[in-house]
Amino acid sequence: MKIAIIGAGFAGLASAKVLSQFGHEVTVFEKTPDVGGVWSATRRYPGLRTQNNKGTYCYTDFPMPASYPEWPSGEQVQQYLEDYARHFDLNGSIRLNTEVLSAEPKGDEGWRLRLRDVNTGGTMEHEADSLVVANGIFSKPFIPPYEGREAFEAAGGRLCATSDFHDVEEARGKHVLVVGYGKSSCDVAAAVGEVAMSTKVIARELLWKMPRKILNVLNYKYLMLTRMGEGLFPYIEQRGFERFLHGPGKGVRDGMIKSLQSVATRQLKLDKLGLVPEGTFDRIARSTVSLATDTLYRQVEQGRSEVARDCEIVRLGQEGGRPVADLSDGRRVPADIVICGTGFQQVVPFFSDALQQRLTDDEGNFMLYRQIHPLEVPNLFFCGYNSSFYSPLSAEVAALWIAAYLMGDIRLPALEERRAHVRKRLRWMQERTEGKHARGTNIIPFSMHNIDEMLNEMGLNVSAATRFKQWLLPSNAKDYRSVTRGLLKRQRMRSKSAERPAPDLRGRPAA
Repeated sequence: MKIAIIGAGFAGLASAKVLSQFGHEVTVFEKTPDVGGVWSATRRYPGLRTQNNKGTYCYTDFPMPASYPEWPSGEQVQQYLEDYARHFDLNGSIRLNTEVLSAEPKGDEGWRLRLRDVNTGGTMEHEADSLVVANGIFSKPFIPPYEGREAFEAAGGRLCATSDFHDVEEARGKHVLVVGYGKSSCDVAAAVGEVAMSTKVIARELLWKMPRKILNVLNYKYLMLTRMGEGLFPYIEQRGFERFLHGPGKGVRDGMIKSLQSVATRQLKLDKLGLVPEGTFDRIARSTVSLATDTLYRQVEQGRSEVARDCEIVRLGQEGGRPVADLSDGRRVPADIVICGTGFQQVVPFFSDALQQRLTDDEGNFMLYRQIHPLEVPNLFFCGYNSSFYSPLSAEVAALWIAAYLMGDIRLPALEERRAHVRKRLRWMQERTEGKHARGTNIIPFSMHNIDEMLNEMGLNVSAATRFKQWLLPSNAKDYRSVTRGLLKRQRMRSKSAERPAPDLRGRPAA
């Protein structure tokens, strides 16, 4: 098949590599000048590092370099993806600086894409048999519509998203407000806090944070990046030991959560700093799990930075010709730069409104079976729409699921059964995340559950012994190399079977 792929981040590159391996002709369209998606130089902010250690944030057959630190920088991750594309000879299939303006189905016969060359502005068309959407669930940063923005900017103030703030030197000697308390906000605040005149984190709600090393010794991966870590939180369908943890063994589970809360509070000095979040520690998995930015807490302790908790910006403006911000706690503070880590809007701007309605429910949530396959739109797949601790592995397994589907190796349930399955999952997501499920694409912290479900449907999951090991140790991507080999072997067997002459009526091969 001719397959068009939109996006050249982890999911787009995994799709290109996997589908090429299975004999498809792929073309990847990426509007930025480099591969990387959220790791692109066009989106990297100062202080950006992975949330995972390098051993759990890579593809199955391409480990990160041994020279990389435990938590690689944004620049190193982007370089890793460039190396991946080069190693698997994908560059000839990738068209950078190419924006997809529209993608429309040609009935049941494929897709027609209208493209724009970002450099020249010229437009062109491209046709494909199938389309893979890999533009990412963090595709468009959300900036609150603050009142007074025009006057604020007229006075020289700058309002931007974290992904649009690239040079820490822009903050030198300035008054900076960072909006939000997620990982990106805290990372940026820590970076600018080293050079800014003042740094304030405006946190409408405090979140529980996980230290990278518990008690400064135990890597958090042994707690949160294991099947045991996932098992501490109730999944929609519980089996085996999980039933014990949320049934007769709930006291054990609650004790473990309480211990983590106590350690995090003490280690990060949250009591002393007045930064203990509301609720219990298990809310850390409400919609994501955020690692603590240790530098920021040290800056707050030293009085060099401030976290304004339970606080919002209510208005931007100017005073005496200088940009300022009015806060909900009654203060008016100087604000030369306001950097927003206030989340993303998941958009597919290249689809028409009519097509988007076929893909989503009445609330705008994506109706995707296995986070991949639309219920009623043929020849269309989504990859990377399963926000995961193991983003590279999750994307690669989703790409393998697509390859298996295209070779007729997956038997889907009936349409109404799939529809009921997706609706049930969306209701559960809505309740579990308090509405913060990224239009139905957020599966954290249940990364391994999602991977298991895809692999089980393919009949290619790793061994029970490997899965048992993963209860205590982080999942190693290389353990899943066998999946690609198994599916390729299956494809070769199918090809040989198709080439074999049909038997005659007596059961012997025809002459």
